[in-house]
Amino acid sequence: MTTTPAPAARPANPRFSSGPCAKIPGYSLDMLAEAALGRSHRAAVGKTKLKEAIETTREILGVPADYRIGIVPASDTGAVEMALWSMLGARKATMLAWESFGAGWVTDVVKQLKIEAEVKTADYGEIVDLATVDFETDVVFTWNGTTSGVRVPNGDAIPADRAGLTICDATSAAFAMDLPWDKLDVVTFSWQKVLGGEAAHGMLILSPRAVERLETYTPAWPLPKIFRLTKGGKLIEGVFVGETINTPSMLAVEDYLVSLNWAKSVGGLKGLVDRATANAAAVQAFVDAKPWIENLAVDPATASTTSVCLKFTDPRITDGAAFAKAVAKRLEREGVALDVGAYRDAPPGLRIWCGSTVETADVAALMPWIEWAFEAEIAALAEAA
Repeated sequence: MTTTPAPAARPANPRFSSGPCAKIPGYSLDMLAEAALGRSHRAAVGKTKLKEAIETTREILGVPADYRIGIVPASDTGAVEMALWSMLGARKATMLAWESFGAGWVTDVVKQLKIEAEVKTADYGEIVDLATVDFETDVVFTWNGTTSGVRVPNGDAIPADRAGLTICDATSAAFAMDLPWDKLDVVTFSWQKVLGGEAAHGMLILSPRAVERLETYTPAWPLPKIFRLTKGGKLIEGVFVGETINTPSMLAVEDYLVSLNWAKSVGGLKGLVDRATANAAAVQAFVDAKPWIENLAVDPATASTTSVCLKFTDPRITDGAAFAKAVAKRLEREGVALDVGAYRDAPPGLRIWCGSTVETADVAALMPWIEWAFEAEIAALAEAA
């Protein structure tokens, strides 16, 4: 028996998955009617749309004019791997990891590329002390830990006169957080995160320093075709005006353009950041009022505003993983929250996507349902005892 009655209000959109994420409000497949289907991506119409995707991304994110932006294969993973395989090895690297995907980049660099690297890690819910990082080395890190609910608070610790490159996986940060472009040399993200686009395409953003590295350094290992960004020691500029390395989905491109235009309609980057901030604040207000649940992020200054991770702290819970899974399943059965279980490598709990396409009213409507599900599972434990 539940001790709390089922709430009357329900989220209008129960999609709180951390990837692929909720589509833009009011989304309809009819919005894709202008997609360049059945046409070559190298035809004028295809090139125009790809270039529009690049330049609208630049406009909304405020990417400097001298930074290159390219559409690349294999989502954010492909973009990160392209940077790691093409640029690392020129100097020592420092790998920072505070969640699953950052740990994956450590494995690639240390075990696959076998590059000399210092590895700095932090437990889930915390980040590495950036003041201890040597930026004379190439530094690889995630801006927002999608699986751990923490983020870099700002770029203050990154020196402007650094000798190394900063390679930043920003896939659950771009479009929801204000990135300091002057402190970042390589930035990657994918369409299916903050703007709720479709999967399989990644974005690779390069500073002039990153371009210089590409044009002056040749890795000791062979590069697959989809990783090659230079030819004859010069950047392949076509990649950064829409001439993609391999064939993109023009349907997915159209979907991204629709999302970008929606982003402009809600106030551009500031509007997007404000929406995610309000969503995360709605979760935190609920957590602050309940003694049995906490934000996984230890320091509020580093708490994510997109992938908000929560943990249950009630002493009556003896099997945290089973309890959290039961709560998530109960929410899904009720149709009020889909895909909100913690990531498989993360501590047990819930992970609620609060990115910019999510409505704050839906987040607020979900909170009483979490309490209801919690009470129901606590009651079930008591009955089983």
